[in-house]
Amino acid sequence: MAIAQQVIITAVDAGSVEAQQLLDDLSDALLSINGDSGRSSFDAEETRGGRGGFFIASNSDGDLLGCAALRPLGGDGNSTIGELKRMYARPGQSGVGAALLAHVETQARQHGYVHLWLATRVVNARAVAFYRKHGYADIPAYGKYVGAAQSICLGKIL
Repeated sequence: MAIAQQVIITAVDAGSVEAQQLLDDLSDALLSINGDSGRSSFDAEETRGGRGGFFIASNSDGDLLGCAALRPLGGDGNSTIGELKRMYARPGQSGVGAALLAHVETQARQHGYVHLWLATRVVNARAVAFYRKHGYADIPAYGKYVGAAQSICLGKIL
């Protein structure tokens, strides 16, 4: 019987060495899945400060397992919508994605968000299935995803 690994989630600056390693891995994975690294859709600055955050998952040995970011959606500081960005679990890390998602949802609630939205590529079927399994449903395209047929937007009421 396999023993489930402990997943430790820590808030870090998105510019940290650990965060950059995971973001580079994610960008490489996305490039191979859909031909776009997704780098242009993420501004680390938006995760800093009051209602955002960047989170890394590691195990008890300090091995990096994954990452996720939260940022406010919309220009005002009172938005009720948070956006999930740069969600990633290294291959073979069972349960890491679910742990990161649950953590970001908890953080979003604590920051006063009522909804959590995200966008991914339609061809990233594994990601779409993961989010749907965790209660996310199709929502109308928002922001830069309006009219982008390659993207799918999903949301959840927290």
